[in-house]
Amino acid sequence: MKIDVSAGRLLLRAVSLGVCLIAWHFASTLRLDLGVVSFRNVPAPFEVANAAMDLLHSSKLMADIGASLSRVFGGFVAAAAIGIGLGLAIGRSRRAKDVLLPPLEVLRPVPAVAWIPLAVLMFPSSELSMIFVTFTGALFPILLNTIHGVESVDPRLVASGRSLGGGSRAILWEVVLPGAAPSIVTGLAIGMGTSWFCLISAEMISGQFGIGYYTWESYTLQNYADIVVGMLLIGLLGMGSSLLLRRVGEGLMPWRRIAGVVR
Repeated sequence: MKIDVSAGRLLLRAVSLGVCLIAWHFASTLRLDLGVVSFRNVPAPFEVANAAMDLLHSSKLMADIGASLSRVFGGFVAAAAIGIGLGLAIGRSRRAKDVLLPPLEVLRPVPAVAWIPLAVLMFPSSELSMIFVTFTGALFPILLNTIHGVESVDPRLVASGRSLGGGSRAILWEVVLPGAAPSIVTGLAIGMGTSWFCLISAEMISGQFGIGYYTWESYTLQNYADIVVGMLLIGLLGMGSSLLLRRVGEGLMPWRRIAGVVR
């Protein structure tokens, strides 16, 4: 009897989620107190489900999602354009690497939360400052993965392209970019996830609308079930946007598809 591999994997993932929900249910309903971790004030899954249904029927949901999506994608698109451009330049040129990489490496370890006060001072509106914070979060994963992808391109492929008469532009578009594409797509997916992380931090401090603001407001009002709803919504939006990027990337890299291999 032949077993469908994809169906088996989906079943395994469903079981994994189910086990986590059951563990959450018992820990919250029994008010477990493990000393280091306490579940006394953690809402049960059915309380979170009721809060989610209330949010679905409210007018705030689409406004908050729309605000967060516009901020994330605004910063992410700018980070993708600049990060890929800088990554190609640094990966292909020693001089560009010596000039551009040192200041970027100094700024890279600065956490997104540390940028928020400066962003508020730099930009005339809180909206632009939040977009900037998402930009900083996405920039460095995209940049570093692009550099890694460019530097990993086999030099023999570049030499072959040149021997066939390819100029610098042709080598870039037909050899370097296709070779670095898997690493770039990985950086874009990681950057999207960090954009959501940074946005939530920014919205908690500077926002008036958005999923992060909704989550923080729920905490200040002690609506604990709504906190978990906000967290789950952030996770779903982040997972969905990263998955979308990976699917688009796979569509742009048909040479990566291997017959009979299930991802």
